[in-house]
Amino acid sequence: MLLGFNDSRPPEDSDVVVVGLGPVGATAALALALDGLRVTVFEAGLAGDGVLGESRASTFHPPTLEILDGLDVSAPLHEVGLVSDTYQYRDRTEGLVAHFDLAEIAGDTPFPYRLQSEQQNLVRIIRDRLAELPNVRLFENAHVRSAATDGEEAVVRVAGSADPEAPEVEYRARWAIAADGAHSPIRHALGIGFPGITYPEQFLVVSTSADFAELIPGIASVNYISDPREWLVLLRTPLHWRALFPIPPGEQDAADALDPAAIQRRLQEIAPRAEGYDIVHSRIYRVHQRVAERFRDGRVLLAGDAAHLNNPLGGMGMNSGIHDAAMAAEAILAAEAGDTALLDAYEETRRSVAHDYVRVVTHENRDMLREEDPAERRRRNDHLRRVSADPRLAREHLLRSSMLASRVSPDARIPA
Repeated sequence: MLLGFNDSRPPEDSDVVVVGLGPVGATAALALALDGLRVTVFEAGLAGDGVLGESRASTFHPPTLEILDGLDVSAPLHEVGLVSDTYQYRDRTEGLVAHFDLAEIAGDTPFPYRLQSEQQNLVRIIRDRLAELPNVRLFENAHVRSAATDGEEAVVRVAGSADPEAPEVEYRARWAIAADGAHSPIRHALGIGFPGITYPEQFLVVSTSADFAELIPGIASVNYISDPREWLVLLRTPLHWRALFPIPPGEQDAADALDPAAIQRRLQEIAPRAEGYDIVHSRIYRVHQRVAERFRDGRVLLAGDAAHLNNPLGGMGMNSGIHDAAMAAEAILAAEAGDTALLDAYEETRRSVAHDYVRVVTHENRDMLREEDPAERRRRNDHLRRVSADPRLAREHLLRSSMLASRVSPDARIPA
């Protein structure tokens, strides 16, 4: 049931409150609801709103597709997605360095590819499913201020606007999942630290309808292009090609970086195009590497960006958040059945994946693309060539880059 938040509406009982209807909160809500729990979802904006969808996550890795398939939403996501079964490492000077084919991991997953599809497609698909379920109430324009544990319940305080003076309504449930984003009011209210770093450079993301496959023969749908001066990521989405560039600290004026002439220059340096590039969307944002000190406080579980942030190089942020959601739901379902062991496993496992795997891999990706030392660049490129040419090494590399190395099983939905 889709509802507008009304602070005069008496609260109704629910088993779980999910805060945030991004891909993480949506996945958690659906997993819990399909198992019969009464779920209340609070979304501060409009449920399934596609605003800024062009600049958000668009890569779904194999283990994520396994989870979504178990929730019966993989098929409709494929209908609006683009299958990408190869990716490349390139060098601005040398051209193609290494080509990887995910067919090498066909024996490890039923989805040996990445699916490119803007995250809002998944949110809309799940939102429509949730709206049909009788055990789900989905509130729009509901601003959650805090969540805490009170005995055997989670207590969530909600207002009908972002105004700090707006009246609050108290909702109680047996559990709460905070998928309320990087600035998570719940994480702040619980006093959970969020240590880490903010990169000195900002990132510029640009979308264009120009087809780079026609401009650069043999290019893959996903490309990591190294260069000591200006590295970039170039990938194809169902509607556009997207380019991601670093904006060095000395070029921090967003107005200058977003100037159409400056964007044209950057795109023309990738591949000359006489008629120029149409710019569908552009945005600058800061990038963080942060992991919450705790992923659980009593009956409140943190998930997704509320629990961890990482740079987008490798497409692991949204995916690891969806893995959080699946395991959080499984832990709550197990606890409702009398087994609380998975609650502790959730905290330990998901924080370890965020800190020791996602944080490390994405930081390594950045370092590799921006390496300035010529000898080290040659060494890394030679290593990638050897790995891509050796089936065993290529498979190991693909298991790591596809996140299957931190696999979430489709049955138990916890690391296998």
